Amino acid sequence: MADTTLSNRIAIVTGASAGIGEAIARDLHAHGASIVINARRAEKLEALAKSLGSRVAVVAGDAADDSTINAMLDTARAKFGGGSREADLVVINAGRGLGGTVITSDIAQWEEMLRTNVVAAAKLIRAAGQRLLKEQEGKQGEALLDRARDIIVLGSTVGRHVSPFSSMYGGTKFNVHGMVEGVRREIGPRGIRVSLVEPGFVVSEFQGVAGYDDAWLKGVWDRIGPVLTPADVARVVSFMASQPPAVHVNDVMLRPTRQDYP
Repeated sequence: MADTTLSNRIAIVTGASAGIGEAIARDLHAHGASIVINARRAEKLEALAKSLGSRVAVVAGDAADDSTINAMLDTARAKFGGGSREADLVVINAGRGLGGTVITSDIAQWEEMLRTNVVAAAKLIRAAGQRLLKEQEGKQGEALLDRARDIIVLGSTVGRHVSPFSSMYGGTKFNVHGMVEGVRREIGPRGIRVSLVEPGFVVSEFQGVAGYDDAWLKGVWDRIGPVLTPADVARVVSFMASQPPAVHVNDVMLRPTRQDYP
């Protein structure tokens, strides 16, 4: 029997074509949520949507583009919200890594990483937050908690603990950490939960895209493994979203048990 814990929720997941984003989309859907999935690779999204079946819509495109952001939110409202109710479970997962430090990393990739990890996240937080705040207009006190409303952002352990081997990427996640906490303090009192999930090492496409050295990565895996899987992160996201409206799990850091640092 399907789990219906999130059966009344309208979700958006960015970066859903693979890895953590795909796992989150699958887990939220398994818990009953209706879901809009986003990534640049339309064919991957269509395959995921087909495997999920009902209660899913695809919006392909760059998560930093205003047109894509508006399309995700509009599709959620039109397809699952009866034309008036906004997405109330927005998971901002799209991001990319970069091997090397501020001194050694490829400077040609800096702007794209900042755009994806910081600007895209900020834009969707802003757009989703503004829509959810509009829903809350005129409400006071406990009426603000008539149902759960979540914006959940994927960070990283290196966004809280300085990593000497990925300091440029880590800098973007420090930004995300500060941004999420600032917005939490701003709109949490209006009944909107803004949360951060900070995983340690997770096996996925991420490492290949980031350009990490295979030999170095194998050494890390051998030293601290088994490392986290995308499904491990997805369970945490579903747990956070499943809390009663008056309960907010602000942030969660999870690591492989044998990961000592970062």
